[in-house]
Amino acid sequence: MARRRKKRKTVVPRAPARTTLSDAERRLLALAQTIGSGAVDHRAALSAALQTLTAEYTAEAALPRAMCGAWLGSRKDKTAALALAWAREQVRLALRDVLDRADTRAPLKVDAETLAWLLLAACEALAYEPASAVADRVRVLFEITGAAVAPAPPSASV
Repeated sequence: MARRRKKRKTVVPRAPARTTLSDAERRLLALAQTIGSGAVDHRAALSAALQTLTAEYTAEAALPRAMCGAWLGSRKDKTAALALAWAREQVRLALRDVLDRADTRAPLKVDAETLAWLLLAACEALAYEPASAVADRVRVLFEITGAAVAPAPPSASV
């Protein structure tokens, strides 16, 4: 009679649980909280949210560098990639809520979900724009939303 071999269980090592947030996640979650706790006046909240977003995503700001480093570091770590994506999504959701409350659709005829996605992507792209073009790009973002006039860029000292 042939002996039966017991099947060995294959033990798959688990990645250690993440206990800390990356710098990019911390910055994104703080940004989402800042945007979400805007002014009571909904138009002012939208203007403040756009000012905050455009300031955080300029080339000189720390967020784009933190995002780039976190994104590169998460390429082989699905948990880190999901955590970074979740933190970014919190920013988009906060922006969508501000857009919903402001009830703006002009001049684009899109819903708040789409407009929030578009604005966040545009703000993220600001870090790659030449410094001379940023003020014009920011002005367009304010026009797209129908928010108050974009803040004037800092004047250059002569």
